[in-house]
Amino acid sequence: MKIAESWLREWVNPDLDTEALAHQLTMLGHEVDGIDFEGTGIEEVVIAQVIEVEKHPDADRLSVCRVSDGSDEIVDVVCGAPNVAKGMKSPLAKPGIRLPNGMKLRKSKIRGVVSNGMLCSGIELGLGDESDGIIALPDNAPVGSSLVDFLKLPDAVFDLDLTPNRGDCFCVLGIARDVSALTGARLADPSVAPVPATIDDTHPVELVEPAGCPRFAGRVIRGIDPDAKSPAWMTERLRRSGLRAISPVVDISNYVMLEFGQPLHAYDSGLLQGPIRPRFARPGETITLLDEKEVKLNEDTLIITDDRGPIGIAGIMGGLSTAVSDKTADVFFEAAFWPQDFMAGRARAYGMHTDA
Repeated sequence: MKIAESWLREWVNPDLDTEALAHQLTMLGHEVDGIDFEGTGIEEVVIAQVIEVEKHPDADRLSVCRVSDGSDEIVDVVCGAPNVAKGMKSPLAKPGIRLPNGMKLRKSKIRGVVSNGMLCSGIELGLGDESDGIIALPDNAPVGSSLVDFLKLPDAVFDLDLTPNRGDCFCVLGIARDVSALTGARLADPSVAPVPATIDDTHPVELVEPAGCPRFAGRVIRGIDPDAKSPAWMTERLRRSGLRAISPVVDISNYVMLEFGQPLHAYDSGLLQGPIRPRFARPGETITLLDEKEVKLNEDTLIITDDRGPIGIAGIMGGLSTAVSDKTADVFFEAAFWPQDFMAGRARAYGMHTDA
């Protein structure tokens, strides 16, 4: 499990530096396999905006971008990222800057066009190990400002090797409780104020196996903007925890799971047919999961169903038939309790290991 030091310190902030805190985590039994220090060495990288994008005259896979860094001067930057687009904001490393990978940038000609720096991906800045192109920053990112200030860097990320008997610690709050107990530092109040409902819509749930699912909470949310984006502070926390931001609905589910240890699941409410019924799988039943794999279900597996049949494996992974998409506007959120006796070994039986 990966956990950002800044996130942990919002819950408990002992008088220990990063290395001492890592040592205490190991002494608690949460072995720290490593510490990644993110955001060091990129203090001079600024937020820039792409004003214009044109095809490179002499290279099919390159673009020539007119870029503003907040100063009076608009400069040309040659970019090979497939996602570069007019109007987007992205980190700009100017000539003279040395990147974390050791590369020192300089003003140079690329296929006959002068490039005044580089629009950067996360890999080039040492911010993650995945990249589909340059980093796309939100619209409210202030052009000309420091990237590390906007993303609240630098930050340390602890890579913890947690033991299976401490399922309560597979979240930020669980680790914070242990740190508080060991150091005496105050733990932040974990209570969350209820959010009053603004609509009367509900979706029926029938607890036909109360021993296997004694509590199934849910809420209908309507009118979600499919084009909405998760805020940068949330996507950054997910990234530092090893999860990729996908969409607000999915990101919120993952965020709650990482912070409180409560897996959530979101259904496209328009795709649900009839009441939701958690029950045991029946002989011969199958389900196509979110990863598009079809699984033959074992009879000792708790599943979530509607009138059509299985729509999810309880506490492990949801089904594809009711999955949210980039067109989903109405969602039914699930927060269910699955007793440990009914969950132990079930994911392993399918050769699966999910965050939930």
